[in-house]
Amino acid sequence: MSQNKFPDGWDVDKVERVLAHYGEQTEDEALAEDEVGIRPSETVMNVPHDLVPKVRELIAKQRS
Repeated sequence: MSQNKFPDGWDVDKVERVLAHYGEQTEDEALAEDEVGIRPSETVMNVPHDLVPKVRELIAKQRS
């Protein structure tokens, strides 16, 4: 039988707590939680998967 491998500090109980948190969250609560992580100077947008490396490159260049 194969064993599940978790990142350091994670175990089955923590995974279940995280799943329960997001599974019980209302849409409004999820939106509020997402907005907390966005800085006023940032924009969140969908980017096609094939363009993600280019976007990351541009961000890295702009930060250096």
